[in-house]
Amino acid sequence: MRGIGRRTRAALNALGLRWKIAALLALGCAVVAVAIGVLVHQARLEQVSENARSGATAQLVRVRQLYELTGQVDTAGDARTDAALDAPDLPASLRAAALDGRRTTYLDMGAEHPVVWAARPVGGHVLSVREALTEQAAEMAEFDRQLLVSGVVVVILAALGGAALASRLSRELRTAAATARRISEGDLDARIDHPRVPGSRPGKDEVAELAAAVDTMAASLQQRLEAEQRFTADVAHELRTPLTGLHTAAELLPQSRPTELVRDRVLALRTLTEDLLEVARLDAEMERPDLGTHPLRALTEGIVQRSGCAVRFATTAESGADGSGDTLVRTDARRLERIIANLVANARRHGAGPVDVRVAGPVVTVSDHGPGFPEHLLKDGPRRFQTGARERGQGTGLGLTIAFGQAQAIGARVELRNAESGGAVATVRLPEA
Repeated sequence: MRGIGRRTRAALNALGLRWKIAALLALGCAVVAVAIGVLVHQARLEQVSENARSGATAQLVRVRQLYELTGQVDTAGDARTDAALDAPDLPASLRAAALDGRRTTYLDMGAEHPVVWAARPVGGHVLSVREALTEQAAEMAEFDRQLLVSGVVVVILAALGGAALASRLSRELRTAAATARRISEGDLDARIDHPRVPGSRPGKDEVAELAAAVDTMAASLQQRLEAEQRFTADVAHELRTPLTGLHTAAELLPQSRPTELVRDRVLALRTLTEDLLEVARLDAEMERPDLGTHPLRALTEGIVQRSGCAVRFATTAESGADGSGDTLVRTDARRLERIIANLVANARRHGAGPVDVRVAGPVVTVSDHGPGFPEHLLKDGPRRFQTGARERGQGTGLGLTIAFGQAQAIGARVELRNAESGGAVATVRLPEA
């Protein structure tokens, strides 16, 4: 029984909401139809039985009157009725009741040939009439068939109505779920905008309440994120002026070890401020790329040379649109340089040398031979001010965040993984021209 219950629950869980509601409505209507059908059948059967007993009793009265007048047992020409004196096939209970001085009837609707008996004592004998109920049995059978057909039609209509109602409800819930997914993916302008029926009171339409709650949550989330973005941009912008002055003042200090430390920290703070401004612009989608057609291998080679880092550059020749074996891509050269430079800097800071940059078709791969990316970075993507480094002071986590944001701005895609032999691998896939 437990196995059957588990299989039933599994089958129900596999069904969608629409079919569950339709099945429940059909089941409920089937139960009600069966209950009403049984009651109506029983009432009709009692009516037919009462009429049959009354008819048999009336016939018995007429037969007795004729018997007393003529001494003959006659049914007055009724072919459906048999009258007899001390009939041999008279039911024993009916015979006993008649001999006891009572006039009574006996009905048998379940037999192969349904009949009704009526009997009474007459001068030490039992006078009885026997009436066939073939027509009444056929009428009951036809009545039961009509009840069955009506019940099936009601159940089917209920299932179809439930499916239509549930389909609308399921469609509205799917719309709400799709909107919630769009919001989670960063589309903060997404709204359900469920039309509320004019004059409807709160609590009467749960789907509308859910839609309103999701829209309110999205609006509140959008306002908070925009406030945080404005705060970050404002703070970074306000820091630029005093940092510029501080940088100028540090350049005027006499050469010494303390001066070098001050200049280094001022430069780090200035770089952090510029990164924060860039992140704020990317979050606000204010970046407008200057897209053009560029040979990727030559462009990447120039970026690696300008970086001034000890990086091994390699390429896999593929026939490009320019006929030189270099693949043409549509990108913003300045933003692509920012992406590759950040990936190289991240590999040098958190990985181990040598750092390799490889170009294959429209794909640029930056890899190192360090411990690889942490699990949370591979699972959730880059998080600002979270690098996974074992030691503090190893970075802010903004480099990968900026790389991902700039890639989205130019229509590229950055993918992170760990090599089977060890080391982190970052792949930049660009659209071909």
